[in-house]
Order: sequence, then C-alpha cells, then structure tokens
Amino acid sequence: MSIEVRIPTILRTYTGGEKAVEGTGATVGELLADLDSRHPGLADRIVDEKGLRRFVNVYLNDEDVRFLDGIGTTLSDGDVVTVLPAVAGG
Repeated sequence: MSIEVRIPTILRTYTGGEKAVEGTGATVGELLADLDSRHPGLADRIVDEKGLRRFVNVYLNDEDVRFLDGIGTTLSDGDVVTVLPAVAGG
C-alpha cells in the first residue's frame, strides 16, 4: 500500500528537501512510524506521547484526522496525507 505524504517546508529538512514522500501503514500512526524509520526525527515533530501535537494538523484526503480517529485513522492505498503546521497570530 502506497500513501503520499505532503511535507510542509519547515519539516523538509527531515526528508532531504522533498515536498512529498511515500509511506505505508494501515493507520496514520503506522504511516508515521514507517516514515520515521526512513526519515528519523520526523514523527517526533508531528506526534508526542498523547497523539498529534497541538500545533500540527494532519489531513487525510482534505479531512482533518482529529475529526476522524486521530492517529488511529485507517488508510487506503492511494490516500494523500498532508501535514500542516497550525497558523496562529493576530
């Protein structure tokens, strides 16, 4: 199963500058573990021991995984996962 993961500019140092990488996994959590095995440190910037980090948004095919099953969200072949840092300010 191949899943495209779109990486924000701020995290591309972990992917060798790549805007998108391929990964595998039955859930978002498994996908992040797979990515971290090839891009060490990447998962630590997205999740912590509680789940998704507060200021990071993860979308599965344009749907926020927080409104699905979080890191337990099921993935299918051909899905697109987008990682975005939350934007704050005023």
